[in-house]
Amino acid sequence: MARFTRLTGRVAALPAANIDTDVIMPKLFLKGIDREGLARGLFHDLRFDEQGQPRPDFLFNRPGMADISFLIVGANFGCGSSREHAVWGLLQYGIRAIIGSSFAGIFADNSKNNGLLLIELDPVVLGTIMQSLENATGMITIDLEAQRIDWADRSAAVDIEPAIRRALMLGIDRIGETLARAEQIRAFENRYLSENPWLVETAGE
Repeated sequence: MARFTRLTGRVAALPAANIDTDVIMPKLFLKGIDREGLARGLFHDLRFDEQGQPRPDFLFNRPGMADISFLIVGANFGCGSSREHAVWGLLQYGIRAIIGSSFAGIFADNSKNNGLLLIELDPVVLGTIMQSLENATGMITIDLEAQRIDWADRSAAVDIEPAIRRALMLGIDRIGETLARAEQIRAFENRYLSENPWLVETAGE
């Protein structure tokens, strides 16, 4: 996972409330046995028509909207089914952070486990950001070290959970966090087995 300390990128706004995981990643893209090709599945039915051609009116397909790094979304984003593919598709597309007023619980957990940053802000602040971006470059900066979002000529402080902030800044996911403690885990196992030799004897039967 790429490190995320301070990133400036283009932002797209999808302000509708209750955008669910079936909209984010339609079930058609859940059939694969791996995570490949999920970037195309992201918002597929909104991005493409029945013939597979891009819909020019959808935000992602408009001129100047290539290489989107961030999303600003409406309340309860990621509701619906628990499909982790939604998070994988967002990351494959290049989305590193999503800014909203609230997120569905399971979607939030999946995001934490996969390195997708979710930032919750007051709806008034969100509205201010979207309004400012209409007359600006459409670029924002998220600074994890300073815990701040910068846009146009303004900024807002953000509160990011320390464990999530650390993992993103180091570029490690939950598995990476575990592997970083491999020596401590082995030491614990060896100590526990030495104190409970009957476990070794039972395992050998």
